[in-house]
Amino acid sequence: MAETTGYLNLHRSGELKKRGQQLWDIMEKCALCPRMCGTNRLSGERGSCGANAQLEISAHHPHFGEESPLAGSGGSGTIFMTHCSLRCVFCQNWDISHGGAGTECSIEDMAGMMLALQRHGCHNINIVTPTHYSPHILLALDLAASKGLRLPLVYNTCGWERVEILKILDGVVDIYLPDFKYSDGEMAAAYSSGARTYPEVTQKALLEMNRQVGVAIPAADGLMKRGMMIRHLIMPNRVSGTRKVIEWIAANLPKDTCLNLMSQYRPTHMAEAYPELSRSIARQEYEGAIRQAEVAGLTNLEIQGYYG
Repeated sequence: MAETTGYLNLHRSGELKKRGQQLWDIMEKCALCPRMCGTNRLSGERGSCGANAQLEISAHHPHFGEESPLAGSGGSGTIFMTHCSLRCVFCQNWDISHGGAGTECSIEDMAGMMLALQRHGCHNINIVTPTHYSPHILLALDLAASKGLRLPLVYNTCGWERVEILKILDGVVDIYLPDFKYSDGEMAAAYSSGARTYPEVTQKALLEMNRQVGVAIPAADGLMKRGMMIRHLIMPNRVSGTRKVIEWIAANLPKDTCLNLMSQYRPTHMAEAYPELSRSIARQEYEGAIRQAEVAGLTNLEIQGYYG
């Protein structure tokens, strides 16, 4: 298997393990996510994300529902982390992110999962909701690399990331897969547990991710090996601020930045308690988003289609 991953040289030099330990130490007064709650997770306390220092994983398996350059024919090797720093009221995986449904695992267990997904024929290792477990991920990645892991690493995140932490991931992550959920901090505060800083923090994070890995362009085999792929979930009643999200991307990132306009919003978890979130999106809302992206000059759009 050709070596295409960025973390292998860091593993060989010992830098990957060193960075994992650097992130681990941050959990003593946790500042891994933008909430910077200061919890001593190393002592067993649970932070605002719901996690302590004990790794908890919900599931791991090949996933074919991701973007086609990630899923390919063998699937994206997803590892679903338990708990979440954002905690949206409409989360479709609320039992995992809010409820903590998962199993306690060791670093060795996680490394084993990565290797098992590679043996299964997956095209990448896709860590879903990684932010609060970034120390564990790097340490598991280092161990797995010592045992033959060679797949690209996908950092599948809500987008609300501290630039200071992302810089520690520079050279480790091959593919950034961030959400850009909101353009309005008031909306983020209302529907994502008070995350009022979401727009500005995420914008800075996207700039840093782009600096590290650049535009996502599939390789000759159609698979994604490196780059940033942004996801934007279109929500009803302009809650997500789609027009301003698109305008910001067009003004601040390359016009061929990969943008997946997602149409699958459904009122799950607590969403039905909020009238503005209590319905699926309308066809005209989705088609309007496509037109806005085209008018803005974005040329690398993933169009899911509208399913009603």
